Amino acid sequence: MIKTMEEGFRQLKLPYSSEIEKKFVKYRDLLKEWNQKINITSIEDDEEIYVKHFLDSIVLLDEGNFCEKKSLIDIGTGGGFPGYPLKIVNDELSVTLLDSLRKRIDFLDMVRKELNLEGVELIHGRAEDFGQNPKYREQFDICVSRAVAPLNVLGEYCLPFVKVGGYFAAYKSENISKEITDSESAINKLGGKIKEIKEINLPGSEILRKIVIIEKIEQTNSKYPRKAGKPSKDPLI
Repeated sequence: MIKTMEEGFRQLKLPYSSEIEKKFVKYRDLLKEWNQKINITSIEDDEEIYVKHFLDSIVLLDEGNFCEKKSLIDIGTGGGFPGYPLKIVNDELSVTLLDSLRKRIDFLDMVRKELNLEGVELIHGRAEDFGQNPKYREQFDICVSRAVAPLNVLGEYCLPFVKVGGYFAAYKSENISKEITDSESAINKLGGKIKEIKEINLPGSEILRKIVIIEKIEQTNSKYPRKAGKPSKDPLI
């Protein structure tokens, strides 16, 4: 067994198995192989992949949170984080991964096939476009994102996908007090309300991961998200 992963799962109080381990090992190998062809991640050391990609992705599930059979969308998923690790741990999740780079979607498709993951949809495109698409708008129980963007920008990307009563979980680093304050008005405009900020010590590291949990309390106004590029160039305040 991979000690770093097994110990990490133990600390997060999540079940670990040889089947889960095999999938993460295969995922790691594919990530390293494809990273030689396209830029997926700057992290290439095995232990760092386990900690900073895999364990970091699944901290949302600590002590069994969000483990029910739900629909989840990962916005700006990149190499599949956090969506694929969450799926590997909780196979009952119905997972949609969205990314704007075609080559990353090709990589994610290979991972899906090699790991025999069912209940996965891959979308090549921008959140601003698909957030206005009736097939995806307000259709998900959970939206997650580890994308690097201010919370008011991420909120406009992500909250339109979340159904009323669902949640948006934004993966953030330690120093987010000002970002939280600056984003509260924008989050409210989008139909959300900050419910809690989870603080979790990332197993195998000294990193403190913060996850901002935003509850969708009312429908998002139809004018959001705005056209592609607008949320980042002119963030909501």
